[in-house]
Amino acid sequence: MKKLLLIAALIAGSMGLKAQQMYPSNADVRADVDPAYAPFYHGVASGDPLADRVIIWTRVSDQTGTVNLTWRMALDTAFASVVANGNASTDSSKDFCVKVDVTGLQANTWYYYQFNIGAERSLIGRTRTLPVGDIDSLRFALMSCQDYEAGLYNAHANVVNRNDIDAVIFVGDYIYEYGAGGGDRAHEPDYEILNLDDYRTRHSQYKLDPDLRRAMQQYPWICVWDDHEIANNGWKDGAENHTPGTEGDWLVRRNDALKTYFDWMPVRKPDPNAPERIYRNFRWGNLVDLMMLDTRFEGRDEQLSTGSPALTDTNRTILGVDQRNWMLNQMDTTTARWKILGQQVMVAPLRAFGQPVNLDQWDGYPADRDRLYNNILDNNIQNVVVLTGDIHTAWANDLPLDGYDENSGANSAGVEFVCSSVTSGNADLALLNTIGAPLIQSFNPHMKFVDVTSHGYTIIDINKTRTQGDFYATATLSEPNPSMTFSEGWYVNNNERFLRQNNNPSVRVTPNPVLAPPLFADPTAINDNAADAVIFGLYPNPVQTQMVIQYYLYKNEPVTVQVFDMQGKVVFTEALGKHDKGLNFTQVDLTSLSAGSYVLSLQMPSGVHKRFIVKL
Repeated sequence: MKKLLLIAALIAGSMGLKAQQMYPSNADVRADVDPAYAPFYHGVASGDPLADRVIIWTRVSDQTGTVNLTWRMALDTAFASVVANGNASTDSSKDFCVKVDVTGLQANTWYYYQFNIGAERSLIGRTRTLPVGDIDSLRFALMSCQDYEAGLYNAHANVVNRNDIDAVIFVGDYIYEYGAGGGDRAHEPDYEILNLDDYRTRHSQYKLDPDLRRAMQQYPWICVWDDHEIANNGWKDGAENHTPGTEGDWLVRRNDALKTYFDWMPVRKPDPNAPERIYRNFRWGNLVDLMMLDTRFEGRDEQLSTGSPALTDTNRTILGVDQRNWMLNQMDTTTARWKILGQQVMVAPLRAFGQPVNLDQWDGYPADRDRLYNNILDNNIQNVVVLTGDIHTAWANDLPLDGYDENSGANSAGVEFVCSSVTSGNADLALLNTIGAPLIQSFNPHMKFVDVTSHGYTIIDINKTRTQGDFYATATLSEPNPSMTFSEGWYVNNNERFLRQNNNPSVRVTPNPVLAPPLFADPTAINDNAADAVIFGLYPNPVQTQMVIQYYLYKNEPVTVQVFDMQGKVVFTEALGKHDKGLNFTQVDLTSLSAGSYVLSLQMPSGVHKRFIVKL
C-alpha cells in the first residue's frame, strides 16, 4: 500500500496540477514604463484575422473624457503605402481601450498599423490576414498560462526573435486572478481580483510587461480564455475559487471579467448579443479550419469529485449543447484538410491504476468526449488535431479509442499537442522528469511525450502532408534570457490518426517580413518631455467609497493624494509616504466626500497630475 501511495503522489506531483508557484529571485521587481510610449504605454496588438479584416487594438493612458484618435494601416513601416485609415474614440466605459475592425484588406498579406492622437504616435504594429484558396503551409506558436508572479516572459521574447510564425494561438490563462503570493513580480492589486476595476487593473499590469507587449505588437493573436481570466476551476455557474457569500454574485463577477477581457484583448465578439460567447472559427484556405472552443464557461457542468457515480451521466457536458452542435457541424461540413480544435483542458485520458486523475479535464466529461470521437468515426473525419493548454506541462498524445494499440497507433481518433506554461508553476524538479514522466506513460501509453518541468511554448507547423508539434523550453524564468531549447518534435501524417517522432524541428520555408520597429520609425515623434508619473487608472470613477489609483513613478519619491471641490477648496488629503520607482497601486477611502464632482490630484515633488472624479 505504501508503494502505491508513493506512486500516486509522484504522479500528482509530477503533473503540476495547481502546483505551488515558483517565483523568480532575480527578476526586475517592477514594470519599466518608458515615457517615449506616452500615452500608448500598453503598446498595440492585433487579433482575430480573417481574409479581409483584422482587429487592431491599443489603450490610451493618462486621459479623461472622450479621447479621439486616428489610425492607419500600410504595407511598409514607413507608411509610404497606406491602404486604410480612419477615426476612433474611447472613454472610461471602455477603460480607454481602442478596438478597430479594419475591413477591406487583401488576403494573405502582412500589414503595419499605428494609432495617433495629434502628434503623439503609438508603436507600429504588424499583422497578417488569412489566405484563401490552395495553401501549402502554416505555422503557429501555441501558448498558455502566463502567471505574472511566476517569472519573466522569456518565451514571448523568443517568439519575437524567431520571426517565423503566422500567428500566436493563446489557449487561456492570459491573466491570473490571485492576490500577491510573494516574489519579486507581485500582483497588483495585491488581493484576489473580484470586480470590474480589479480586472482592469490586472490586465493593465500584465500588458505593461515589455516582452508580452512586443509579442503582441508583432503577430496577430487568436485567443480564448480559460479559468483564471475569471476564477480558478470555473464552470458555467461558479468556480472553485469563488465563494458567493463573501465574494459576491458569480454572474456579476463573470460579466465584469468578460467585459474587461473583450475591452483589453484584440478579440472580435462572435455574437454581440451573447457577451459570454467566445467560440468561433478561422480558415486558412483549403489547409486548416481552426475551431476555437470554450470548454470552461460556455456550457460546462460543475466538476465532480473522484469516485462520483454521476461521472457516467450522459447529460453532463463540458461544451454545452449549442457549442457542441456548432463544433460537430463545423467538423462535418468543412472542406479544409486539417481540422484543428483550439481549447483549454486535456482531451486525452490521464489515468493512474485505471482511474482518471483530474476531473477538471475531459476525463470528467466522458459523454462529450464520446460524442466527439463517435462523430469522427461515424463521418470518417480525418486529420483531427487538438491544441490544449491549462496543465502547465507539455504533452504529445494520441486520442485512444477502445482497442488502441500503442505500437502501431491503431484505433486512435486523432492527436493532441499540449503546450507547457509560459511561466505558471509546475513541479519544477528534474527528478520528476526522469521518474514522473515515465511513470505517467506506463499508465497512459497513448502519451508519447511528457515534460512536467519545463516552461515555454509549442510550434505547430502544418503542411499538406503532416502537422508537427515542436516543443521548446526556456532556460530560466528568473532573469532576462530569450534563448530556448528544442525538446522533441512529434507529427501526424495526413490521413493518419497517431503520432510519430521527428528528432529535428520544423523550419519555416518562406521568411516573414521585417519586424515592426521597437519604438518609432520617426525619432522626432518621440515624446521626450521630462516624465514624473503616469496615471493608468482611477477605479471606480464615479466612486462611492474606495478608489484605487494605479500609477507609475519614474523615481523614488513621496506621494500625496489631494481632492479639490469645484471651487478649488481642498476637501481631502492623504500622504501616502515614499513610494518606489515603478508601477504602484494605492487605495484611498473617499467615503467622507459629499456627492458631486471633484478634481483628484496626485502630487510628487517632481510634478502634479490631476484628474476629474465623480463621487456618488
